[in-house]
Amino acid sequence: QVQLVESGGGLVQAGGSLTLSCKRTGVAVRINTMAWYRQAPGKQRELVATISSVGSTNYADSVKGRFTISGGSPGNTLYLQMNSLKPEDTAVYYCRASGDFEYWGQGTQVTVSS
Repeated sequence: QVQLVESGGGLVQAGGSLTLSCKRTGVAVRINTMAWYRQAPGKQRELVATISSVGSTNYADSVKGRFTISGGSPGNTLYLQMNSLKPEDTAVYYCRASGDFEYWGQGTQVTVSS
């Protein structure tokens, strides 16, 4: 069993920054990819960024150049550094780990005011 616990969300003004954390605990399992997703009210959950076990990263076009994903290797916390935040970044942000199985965190709320 793997548990993912996100933290670091909050209220920030447009143009500000936040860093989200996702701590992975539980039994050692094979994880190929760690990712951040987000879900805004009334919208589908969308992929924000991924990082592979070898450190390769990918980003949604909407966050490229503003967000940075890092960490996530076994024993290390996964991070999402978010800069130049916009009101449209407002969402619940979820951490996901995938390998032989898929695991999700409970989410952390990010609210960006204009």
